[in-house]
Amino acid sequence: MGKTPQHSSIKRGEFLKLSGLLGMTSIGMPLWRPLNTISDSLKTSELDDRVVDPPPLPPLEVVALNRLAFAPRPGELDEFLSLGVTPEESLQVWVDQQLDPDSIDDSDCEARIDAADFETLDKTLEQLWADHIVNNDQGWSYRMLPVKESVSATFIRAVYSKRQLFEVLADFWHNHFNVYGYHSYVGPTFVHYDRDVIRANLLGNFREMLEAVASSTSMLYYLDNYANKKTGYNENYARELLELHTLGADHYYGTIDPADVPLDDDGVPLGYVDADVFAVARCFTGWRVDRDTGLFWYYDPWHDQGEKVFMRQVIPADQEEMKDGRDVLDFVACHRGTAQFIATKLCRRLIGDAPPQEIIDAAADTFLATKDNPDQLKQVVRTIVLSDAFINTWGGKVKRPFDSIPGMARVTQAEFSPSSNFDWYYRKMGQGLFRHQAPNGYPDLKEDWYGTTSMLYRWRLCNLMIEGKVTDVTVDLISQHPEAIRTPNEIADYWIDRILGRAMHPPENRDEIVSFLADGADPDMELSTDDINDRLPRAVAIILMGPDFQLR
Repeated sequence: MGKTPQHSSIKRGEFLKLSGLLGMTSIGMPLWRPLNTISDSLKTSELDDRVVDPPPLPPLEVVALNRLAFAPRPGELDEFLSLGVTPEESLQVWVDQQLDPDSIDDSDCEARIDAADFETLDKTLEQLWADHIVNNDQGWSYRMLPVKESVSATFIRAVYSKRQLFEVLADFWHNHFNVYGYHSYVGPTFVHYDRDVIRANLLGNFREMLEAVASSTSMLYYLDNYANKKTGYNENYARELLELHTLGADHYYGTIDPADVPLDDDGVPLGYVDADVFAVARCFTGWRVDRDTGLFWYYDPWHDQGEKVFMRQVIPADQEEMKDGRDVLDFVACHRGTAQFIATKLCRRLIGDAPPQEIIDAAADTFLATKDNPDQLKQVVRTIVLSDAFINTWGGKVKRPFDSIPGMARVTQAEFSPSSNFDWYYRKMGQGLFRHQAPNGYPDLKEDWYGTTSMLYRWRLCNLMIEGKVTDVTVDLISQHPEAIRTPNEIADYWIDRILGRAMHPPENRDEIVSFLADGADPDMELSTDDINDRLPRAVAIILMGPDFQLR
């Protein structure tokens, strides 16, 4: 299983000190600082003063498979390059394949999910409601089983699916349309939300996705619109629809008179005010859930039939059922502010924290030009990932825990079947899947994820996985190591290339890996089998915990 022997010639304390490499000069933490001396109180502002020069741009295949995938499994870098004459041509072919996920044979991943014997993933919304809410006599754990199984299936797909870009985008849209998975009514219906709302629409049309979210049982309960009625308005969903799902907070003008909101060249208000939020809440009265079936239910007696004015658009009184809400969705789905907001968030996820304004504008233009197309979101993603900005950007972003840990499993070819033991360690990093309680989703900027506590738990889980101390995660590095590669120099170069696909930055980091493997001996002398078995797993862990693997 690749475990470190009990009688290591290199003391564990020395290994931890060496793991200061993962202290990450490249993201602002000092090189070679022992783990037990890094204070949780260390502020990111202090770290910023020590940021070194950014790393050089890696080969395009490395950029693509670390940003559009969770990391390349062995052989996938070469497979990527074989798709075209140039790396740029290979990227275009690879992206087009990934954006047609049904054309990709994913039977191995599907077999692993089948083998996990999940109970809830194929249940309809009505079955989920009946089994886990109405007729549930097994308590809270069974009520939450759908979200728990969704977490496990999401990890399995991230590690094993060949549809990597689809999984990256599923993570993005789950954060954009965030619901707290362990809410009393969200948890039991989460399979439906993941499968039929997020995954079914993430390469489709944004307007259709918006209504699927608005009418989903999970969102209706999470943001309380299930209780929104003309005799007691609830503005929670209305405000988040505008602030988080469509126009964004940058287009909020506060409490001013709607007539004072500036207009664009077409006479459309640039943003919204509190009065607009209230109008939206009125438009969505009567959008609720059938308590017998769990299905969406438009209940006309609860709906406010009066005239509303939203962003200077008059919504007439007494319209047909659901039309008030649909008029709002129609308007915000094609607003320039929404296009800019969605484009900015996608560019930050797929390129970097500060993407050039030119690519944001190009993605927003695609968003608006394809607003009626069934593959609108697919075309927006394609615009972003085939851009010069995507190809020429690297290192300004830190992998979040859900990027990093599946990536570690992929590059080490781990046998991975997530358990409660694994999830307990994973959640310590601060990105428990579907556990973000606020509606804004997990943050997606570097400074939110290179804090000391998050990194320390990331390194700890890496060590535990490599050492075989996490239930249902087996990393057998020794069987993957070529017998003929035996000197510290050869071993370091083989695994650095295998994991990173490029040289380490700065080059001194590679020297430290070699020195660790040599343990004071000649780095060109062959190591014994016992020494290789002893040192190799820890050397690999150091590479995984270092800045080269953690940046994207």
